[in-house]
Amino acid sequence: MSHTSNAVLITGCSSGLGRASALWLADRGFTVFAGVRGAEAVAELGRADAGDRLRPVELDVTSEESIAQAHKVIGEQIGTGGLLGLVNNAGISVSAPLECVPVEELRYQLEVNLIGVAAMIRQFLPQLRAGSGNGSGPSGRIVNVTSGVGRVALPYMTAYAASQFGKEGLSDALRRELAPQRVSVSVIEPGAIATPIWRKQAETAARLLENAPGPVAALYRDRFTEFSKANAATATGGKTSPVDVARAIEHALTARRPRTRYRVGRDVALGSLAARLLPDRLLDLALTRSLS
Repeated sequence: MSHTSNAVLITGCSSGLGRASALWLADRGFTVFAGVRGAEAVAELGRADAGDRLRPVELDVTSEESIAQAHKVIGEQIGTGGLLGLVNNAGISVSAPLECVPVEELRYQLEVNLIGVAAMIRQFLPQLRAGSGNGSGPSGRIVNVTSGVGRVALPYMTAYAASQFGKEGLSDALRRELAPQRVSVSVIEPGAIATPIWRKQAETAARLLENAPGPVAALYRDRFTEFSKANAATATGGKTSPVDVARAIEHALTARRPRTRYRVGRDVALGSLAARLLPDRLLDLALTRSLS
């Protein structure tokens, strides 16, 4: 058994922010258990040049059986040493007008982004309490990756916003609940960043519009198409990178007093400021104009 006092578990490491964060933390000396879905993804991530510090684990956050199996595998490797941190990064984005989103798609959005987070925390809390921490800081750290949409809800992202607002509320309540146990809870709020989630989001949106009743889809198609283009352009043209998110996660895992929230990206900072200062109607108007 290798030294795992700095062991962290990150979900959703097949691509995007999760993969970048797993590689970054492994390079910084953490022992990273990188959760991915499927044996093929485990093998692919295992080929990354990170030595024994990067340990892919098959993990589906919507499956209690998969979570329990991952818990068993990780427990066998860390023994009684515990986990330094749990980073709940796995997520999907169902982006479409709510009237075009079938109830089963809405349920799956919540299962991945919200229920899966709660299930992971419930399973791994004993290991986080057992973590040694860094002396004066928390003994274990929970880091929940949400989104700027978890603070300012955008049109046509109703299902996604509901899941991220839920994760924000879960994080606030849990932070206060676990403070006496010396387990910290931090939220990472990334803005629009160029990752594969945009391609997946576009594919899901196209499928949902195609399957919606014709008259319903026609009500939204033009505006939603323009919104999607503007959103994707913000991501591809922005200066925020996945490494910026990885750095924020590292700070939340190592700081003596980790922040409750890390806003990553100028768009998130501006959106959060606008949400605090503007009445709802003015914020609605500002968002409408900015997305036109």
